[in-house]
Amino acid sequence: MLARRFNILVCLAALCAGPARALTVEVTAPEEIKTLLMQHLETARAARLGERMDAEEMARLQRQSELTARDLLATEGYFSPQLESAVEWVGDDWRVDYLIVPGVRTRVRSVKLGFDGAWATGEEQAMLRARIERSFPLKPGMPFRQADWDLAKLVVLRPLLVDTYPTAHLSASEARIDPATHTADLTLTLDSGPAFVYGVPVITGVQRYPEAIVRNLNPMRPGQAYRQQDLLDYQAMLEASSYYAQATVSVDLDPRLASALPVQVEVIERPAKRFSVGAGISTDTGARVQASWLHRDILDRGMRLKFDTRIETRRQTGSAELAWPRNAHGYENSLGVQLKQEDIEGQKTRSTVLAAKRNRTRGQIETTLTLQYQTEQQRIANAVNAGNQALTLNYGWTQRKVGRDFYARQGHVLSVQGGGALESLLSDTRFLRLYGRHVQYFPVGRNGRLVLRGELGSVLAQRRDGIPTDFLFRAGGDNSVRGYAYQSLGRTLNGAVESVRTLATGTVEYNYFFDRNWGMALFVDAGDAADSPASLSPVLGYGVGARYSSPVGPINLDLAYGEATQKFRLHFSLGLSF
Repeated sequence: MLARRFNILVCLAALCAGPARALTVEVTAPEEIKTLLMQHLETARAARLGERMDAEEMARLQRQSELTARDLLATEGYFSPQLESAVEWVGDDWRVDYLIVPGVRTRVRSVKLGFDGAWATGEEQAMLRARIERSFPLKPGMPFRQADWDLAKLVVLRPLLVDTYPTAHLSASEARIDPATHTADLTLTLDSGPAFVYGVPVITGVQRYPEAIVRNLNPMRPGQAYRQQDLLDYQAMLEASSYYAQATVSVDLDPRLASALPVQVEVIERPAKRFSVGAGISTDTGARVQASWLHRDILDRGMRLKFDTRIETRRQTGSAELAWPRNAHGYENSLGVQLKQEDIEGQKTRSTVLAAKRNRTRGQIETTLTLQYQTEQQRIANAVNAGNQALTLNYGWTQRKVGRDFYARQGHVLSVQGGGALESLLSDTRFLRLYGRHVQYFPVGRNGRLVLRGELGSVLAQRRDGIPTDFLFRAGGDNSVRGYAYQSLGRTLNGAVESVRTLATGTVEYNYFFDRNWGMALFVDAGDAADSPASLSPVLGYGVGARYSSPVGPINLDLAYGEATQKFRLHFSLGLSF
């Protein structure tokens, strides 16, 4: 250390009664070390705050800062630094100068992991132990930093804490430093504790609806290994079921209960009846008003009866549905009827639909089986005036792997559908309908994402006549090919657009988010709908847009240019649409 430092400190002590002075701090060291010290040294903090101090306080801060500097350097792997400091008056203020040579950085020489508890033996457990050993982030030859050492201990514990061994802990932990060789030997012993498996749920808060609803929504079964994510999924399913305003799912991680862990479920029920109204607007179907009435407890069995009416500029619908709560096998069944009338691009239809559905959601996968009878009256300009009917069996499969964010940055949504009718069974013609849609999200940098979307559809039939329009295709609109009117791409007939048997569209879109709420978009859409794959003639639409995460959902506003029409078109949508 500088010899004059001691003389200055003596002078400081002698000048305790002197006036308070401001402070300036300078550090000479490698940039990484300098940044760390300037952030945490007591003298540097006092200088940032503009504190004025007398000689006694200056001496105290100087002593404490030297101790802090050595501790900070040790956390970065420098255990033998050379540190000099000096205090002097510059004008009427204090000035502290540090000269620091950190020396040779300590590096990891060896890593040894030990295992105790229920996972110490067994073939399956051996695979887990091997995976944890491979994932240990501190490897021989790497610099030893205290922050990295602390993080490494969390990394090896996390796989145990979230899956099967929630009481896992470190029973021993040591970092042995050899100053002579500037090396560190790391030793950890992980105790898994007992393996936890689920018992039966303990349910509270049930008053109005059958307790079986809560039990049947449970994704866990007695004897199944504990997973932290299971509790979160169960709680989300309860709150999404429409029966409960709030749900809490928790466990008491008492090792004595590990062989049959009770799951504590507390629910707050929603009222049995609800009436709601709404209004909105979109560039696809125009202005919208709607009203719905729901009774959640028909016959005191938790059956839901819902009536819904929606009036839009180009489409009007009315529906009634009776739905059963989820059963013990995970299925939700429903019966429904819908009346629909629409006039879109000159194609006018009136239809009645009777449907029986069976739905099942397991993790990220949702499946739906539907038996549906539909009658339709169709008019297209002055060229077509026909009635169509079909009894169809349809199957839908959807995988959602995008998390719960409004604007997903990673993951995908994949949906495939198949269904058809036989002419001999209440249908005007025989056909098979196939459809698939895929949306993939890729993160781009810290604030961007790339969205790729593609959809294909085909109706296999000898003729189009007799097939209800809901089973045919048109393209164009907010979630199809922007730059073109909603369902304006299809077969042109006397100035109207008729639904056809083949569809192909795709999108490439880049989003950049300025903050959590606001973002922008650049996109290119392409696609067409025709009566055969050979007749497809894809058109392009491209443009720019704005993205906003509102309290009620994401709002998308796009200005697109349709290359085929040579016109700009504004597109507006609220909410996610897959």
